[in-house]
Amino acid sequence: MKITALKTHLVQLPFEKPIKTAIHNMRSVNCVAVQLLTDEGLQGESYLFTLNPNRLKPFHEMVLSFEDLIVGRDPFFVEELWTMIWSEINPSGHQGVTISALSTIDTACWDLIGKALNRPLHHIFGACRDKIWTYASGGLWLSTTIDDLQREADAFIQEGFRSMKIRVGNQEIPKDVERVRAVREAVGPEIQLMCDANQSFTAKQAIQLGRQLEEFDIFWFEEPVKAYDLAGHAEVRKRLDLNVASGETEYTRFGMKAYLDSKACDILMPDLQRIGGLSEMRKTAALASAYNIPISTHIFTEHSLPIAGSAPNCISVEHMPWFVNLFNENMELKDGYLTIPNRPGCGFTLNPEVLDKNRLS
Repeated sequence: MKITALKTHLVQLPFEKPIKTAIHNMRSVNCVAVQLLTDEGLQGESYLFTLNPNRLKPFHEMVLSFEDLIVGRDPFFVEELWTMIWSEINPSGHQGVTISALSTIDTACWDLIGKALNRPLHHIFGACRDKIWTYASGGLWLSTTIDDLQREADAFIQEGFRSMKIRVGNQEIPKDVERVRAVREAVGPEIQLMCDANQSFTAKQAIQLGRQLEEFDIFWFEEPVKAYDLAGHAEVRKRLDLNVASGETEYTRFGMKAYLDSKACDILMPDLQRIGGLSEMRKTAALASAYNIPISTHIFTEHSLPIAGSAPNCISVEHMPWFVNLFNENMELKDGYLTIPNRPGCGFTLNPEVLDKNRLS
């Protein structure tokens, strides 16, 4: 099997209303959807995204720049392709746009491999489970009022979630405490709660808030300080009786090793776009297991499920509904768990009508 063409689609998926975190004001996600065509009629698919449509162009151009490297190649030689692109991008660096583009190519190759073998990827990787714990992440934003926080939390439970994440990051710590208390009161003691600060605090502030969050039985405190402040992460982790989760804004296994060596977190959160695709995600999961650290995948719910189904130290996936309309298939949620599909490849196929309807000019 040979790759014959690289096809891309620029797509905008608007939110129903603006979303705010401690560091973002968001109105849409903007995607480069990638399709690798082959001489056997199979098609490997993946995507990347930005939060600002004006920043999508360089990502798209970087993806297209790899076309001459992959056309005519066998996608089964995915590690060779990954290494070749890694070498090619060396002058531009191994973070940001370059790695995001590499990730989409890598994941699309793996999708092709699964389809060629007519097997789901977690079986090819070596399956360890057929369902995975998930948490609702598409709500409980910093911009949400307390009344709406409680309504959203109840709605998540009705949908089948047994775990959810609330954003914090007010510079007035009592406001964050009030918001978390309101959600805990709404959902009761049996529902798992996490808090995401989106890098908004100093270590001192994070420790002050974290100590007050402990009474609400918070499972993890996510990105309490700047992503690059590994010493700050380690200090927060040392001083609190809460799990610290982080790593979503780091790149490749080499960046993740720095987190692990610094003892910066209790739970590592690799992001499929930033980590380097499924090839690098597998290596990162294995690396974390050597440190006895679990992983929980960040965003990219659908395409992260093959990792969840094959990495024994994966404890959960983030359920982010931003991209559900991109796909023909739906995720299956029951009693807090997502089913890992047995369909070939990644298990999800791009919806051509959605790609066309939401096309960016």
